[in-house]
Amino acid sequence: MTMLSRRTLVGTGLSLAAVGVAGYTLRPRMDGYLEEVARQRRLLSGDPGLAALVRMATLAPNGHNTQPWKFRLAGQSVSILPDTSRRTAVVDPDDHHLYVSLGCATENLVIAAAALGRRGEVVIGAGAEPQIDIALSAAQAGAQPAAQALYQAIPQRQSTRALYDGRPVSAGDLALMEAAAREEGVSVRVFTEAADRDAILDFVVAGNSAQMDDPAFVQELADWLRFSPARAIETGDGLFSACSGYPVLPDWVGRRIFPAVFSKDAENDKYRDQIRSSSGIAVFVGARADPRHWISVGRSFERFALQATALGIRTAHLNQPVEAPSVRSDFARWLGAPEARPDLVIRFGRAPALPMSLRRPVGSVLV
Repeated sequence: MTMLSRRTLVGTGLSLAAVGVAGYTLRPRMDGYLEEVARQRRLLSGDPGLAALVRMATLAPNGHNTQPWKFRLAGQSVSILPDTSRRTAVVDPDDHHLYVSLGCATENLVIAAAALGRRGEVVIGAGAEPQIDIALSAAQAGAQPAAQALYQAIPQRQSTRALYDGRPVSAGDLALMEAAAREEGVSVRVFTEAADRDAILDFVVAGNSAQMDDPAFVQELADWLRFSPARAIETGDGLFSACSGYPVLPDWVGRRIFPAVFSKDAENDKYRDQIRSSSGIAVFVGARADPRHWISVGRSFERFALQATALGIRTAHLNQPVEAPSVRSDFARWLGAPEARPDLVIRFGRAPALPMSLRRPVGSVLV
């Protein structure tokens, strides 16, 4: 995932923190946006129905915040289906990230249901575009809610695209994160040594450079950028600048500036700073490169991210080495798994939270 760097923006000579014309500030207010975030990210209360569980599912991470999912409710079951109308064909041509996103949504729903005493049985269908069926048991009276720490973390989890504080994560916390990520058909490798992180950085820079040299990639990214709170609220999706730590702008200003300031060198510098400030990097690898295993990778990663969040540890994606075909095979060889397809590259560490991203209304994802 890529976003324009603050260093690049400042280098244009524009003060994006408060652009003004004749003394009138163009910086939009965030009040309405933050109110909408609070409304969307509240925990469940009372005896919520299936639609409320779907809201928790939609808080899952997903590429470019496209939210490429649909949900079907029937009795006491929920089906999650791919919404290929929201796919990102350039950065994700085989829908790898799309199915990882569905796996993340699945895990959110199952964890939220478990916190209410409802067990979810997950069945992943066959076929080129498999759906995920989740049968939910009745709530058990007097049962101890399960997975409370992970459930409480669902509204707080975010992809925190900022500098981290560089402090090591304790062995105990790492063990909890790795244990949470255990999933059949998925392996997770964690790298905390500086030499390993520098080696992964080289792959990130190589992958990012290849993407930045592709005009179609840049255009697809630009299509999903949201520069103003009003535009982010209107669409309920996309990459809002404030969520990556950048100033907010009227959308017309951001769109005019973006092509002039989005540069390969500045982006690569940003990733160098971010990786070197991180405590470590986790790489997720599915046993096979197919939608079923990508869904499993998503479930594994979401538990890893939620456990990290519960421990006060942030995560963010560095997926360039697995997105760029010219880099992916070399990265797999470096991992010692030349026949595998690495699925996710995630940095982690401690940092303050950034503003949370928005989601579309539940009604718009139900079919």
